[in-house]
Amino acid sequence: MSYVATLISAPQRRAVTNTLAARVADELPQARVGAWLDPGTAIDIVFDDPPDKPGVSAALLKKLTNQMRSMIGAAPVDVVVQPQDGRRKRLLVADMDSTMIGQECIDELADFAGFKDRVAAITERAMRGEIAFAPALRERVSLLRGLPAATIDRVIAERIRPNPGAAVLVKTMRVHGAYTCVVTGGFTAFMAPLAKAIGFDEYHANTLLTDNTGRLTGEVAEPVLGREAKRETLLALRERLRLRPRDTLAVGDGANDVLMLEKAGLGIAFRAKTKLREAADTTISASGLDAILYLLGLSGRELQEVDVG
Repeated sequence: MSYVATLISAPQRRAVTNTLAARVADELPQARVGAWLDPGTAIDIVFDDPPDKPGVSAALLKKLTNQMRSMIGAAPVDVVVQPQDGRRKRLLVADMDSTMIGQECIDELADFAGFKDRVAAITERAMRGEIAFAPALRERVSLLRGLPAATIDRVIAERIRPNPGAAVLVKTMRVHGAYTCVVTGGFTAFMAPLAKAIGFDEYHANTLLTDNTGRLTGEVAEPVLGREAKRETLLALRERLRLRPRDTLAVGDGANDVLMLEKAGLGIAFRAKTKLREAADTTISASGLDAILYLLGLSGRELQEVDVG
């Protein structure tokens, strides 16, 4: 069986070199450096099962990945190892807050209610997996009681920005035939415009309740969409689209995404908390979200051909 190790850096820093690729290839069994996906930015290194260990296990792939990361050291380069067969994915399921966008929407909304520090501290603990998500969400939402719902539009306009490469990732995958979905513990009032702007096919989120004066009640509609719902959304989409497990890709940043990533053919922790990095198949830290497209075998030219508007 053949595998591929992809070295990726941010296009602005182009830290991948032929010398680095050759050093990484020396760490892998029966390896050969492949073609550049994007000169200076991404290159594939193909390798085969060790003769004495046919059928490389997921644990061994992680071990090889960690060895290569140690060798790369402080260089701003991500390395991702996966089976070469089935690289192209037909379903993308992604978290939104701190994954597709650089902010936590509830933290920014809480700033207008005067509780940002308190809410952000709870958010951080929930994303690290130190406290259960649903009660933590209810506690944070209760602090928003009385805030005009129209504040959400202001937060989106003034505070919320997509992470680098978000629209390129989603729209390029769609151009190449994939279905894309956001599933988040955030809120529909944020996700409806943000999912549309980034280019997703559909979204799933929680709903903030409002009273008849247009103010937040401090409550969220039940049941709360959390880690189990994220996993079930991926599985339902896989069944609906009649896909194999290996056809699916999931990306997130926090402990709430662990179950979803574990069920994906390729689970990616993006600039993630420790608990998710440990559970994920691989991590992306030095690059933007568009780096994921190189993992699918797409070239820099194919990325540039997609008009993200």
